[in-house]
Amino acid sequence: MLTLILTRHGHTDRSEPDQYLGQTIDVPLSVRGRADAERLRDRLEGIRFDRVISSPLRRAAETAAILAPGRTTETDARLMEADYGDWEGQVTEVLAVRWPDQRAAWMEDPARVGPPNGENGDAIAARAGAFLRDLAAAELPQAAGDAERRILAVGHSTLNRVLLTVALGVPTRDYRRRFRQDWLNLTVLRLDEGGRGMLLLANDTAHLRTAGPTPWP
Repeated sequence: MLTLILTRHGHTDRSEPDQYLGQTIDVPLSVRGRADAERLRDRLEGIRFDRVISSPLRRAAETAAILAPGRTTETDARLMEADYGDWEGQVTEVLAVRWPDQRAAWMEDPARVGPPNGENGDAIAARAGAFLRDLAAAELPQAAGDAERRILAVGHSTLNRVLLTVALGVPTRDYRRRFRQDWLNLTVLRLDEGGRGMLLLANDTAHLRTAGPTPWP
């Protein structure tokens, strides 16, 4: 039995205003991002991970180091954020002015259409799917009396949402409409031998929120 504990990296100083941070602008966590990672670390205290895997981008690798202190973090380029090409570092308002037609086409079908000189959803799904299949196929040492293998993975907003479409059999073009991945959320999947999954927990951020009128953000 393979359980994938998936999260998105924490807040950075480039996270606001909301902009397209892909593979080129490689920034560390902000003070807020590090504090939020510590909250998720505390929530996961006592859970044994067989492996800790992160995107090689700084904001993800730093998150993984906080979540699993003292552990060796593997990096896997297949967990990198989408390549946003010419949209890297741009805010939505700029995209609407400079690339109105391509942005509209991307909003309609982000699986087939990608940013100029960037990566579409199908390309992201190919690497996310390969990552999931390799996880499922890997032979990991079992803890005595514990048949569950647990892997902690730290990725990014678009990458994680596309990964969820692959694992759950949802059309890639719907990743923006069907899934949300907030900073330092807790998402848990149980994967079969082929890397297909059952969703156990989705985008849970209870550890980051104060009490409100509803138990969801």
